[in-house]
Amino acid sequence: MAGWRLQRLAFGLAVGGAYALILAPVLAVMLISLFAQEIVSFPPDGFTLAWYGNAWDRREFARGFATSLQLALIAAAIGVPLGTAAALALDRSFRGRWQALGGALNTLLLGPLAVPGLVAGTALYIFYVRAEFWVDDDIKGTLPGLVAAHVLLTIPWTVRMVLASLAGLDRAPEEAAANLGARPFTVFRRVTLPMLRPGVVAASLFSFIQSFENLELTLLLVGPGRTTLPVAMLNYLEFRIDPTLAAVATVQILLVGALMLVTDRFVSLSRVV
Repeated sequence: MAGWRLQRLAFGLAVGGAYALILAPVLAVMLISLFAQEIVSFPPDGFTLAWYGNAWDRREFARGFATSLQLALIAAAIGVPLGTAAALALDRSFRGRWQALGGALNTLLLGPLAVPGLVAGTALYIFYVRAEFWVDDDIKGTLPGLVAAHVLLTIPWTVRMVLASLAGLDRAPEEAAANLGARPFTVFRRVTLPMLRPGVVAASLFSFIQSFENLELTLLLVGPGRTTLPVAMLNYLEFRIDPTLAAVATVQILLVGALMLVTDRFVSLSRVV
């Protein structure tokens, strides 16, 4: 019993240390946003909420937030259905002798997760420049160009989440519906899609977060007058270093945290994540 308790204590300390290591940067940013002095130093001279007011008064942050929100919603609305269809095709169509091809396509669809953001952004920028000669219209620096780039971020997350849901999916209800005369689309809409709801909702959540907080890919593709929130924060950092950025980051953290809690309230994310 003494050895078992010691092992349990050691395991608890290891888990607690891991959580502390993960949460320490987040808590540090939230604490710095309350520092009274402009130059961050320890110990602080005092605490204030003035930096939140400064962030609210700066129009570039408001415009960046609106652009990031619009971009993330559109990218998720396009990428999640495409990724869901791709995941269903990989799970249902590529079996037997086609299994190797399905594995190759799966690797291709998940490839953007392995490519560094700056590399992907540079490649897309070069592609847009060359494509502009063919279509004789601007692509880089436009909203459609940004949306197309961010859709590439949402599809891999969707494929990954939906495939995880399909792995534990019971095919018996689908087969029963088909045997009772339901058409394939009806089976998908009335049976398959409701069972995939946790994976689709989780994919929508993670796709939105990835698009909303992306900096590396977006940095090379934004144009004048269309700056996302992460790019606006980087531009602010070039001229001033004060807790205003920590205040903006804290609002982002709280927004994403609230979004995840609300989503987990209706769909258990632990089933697919």
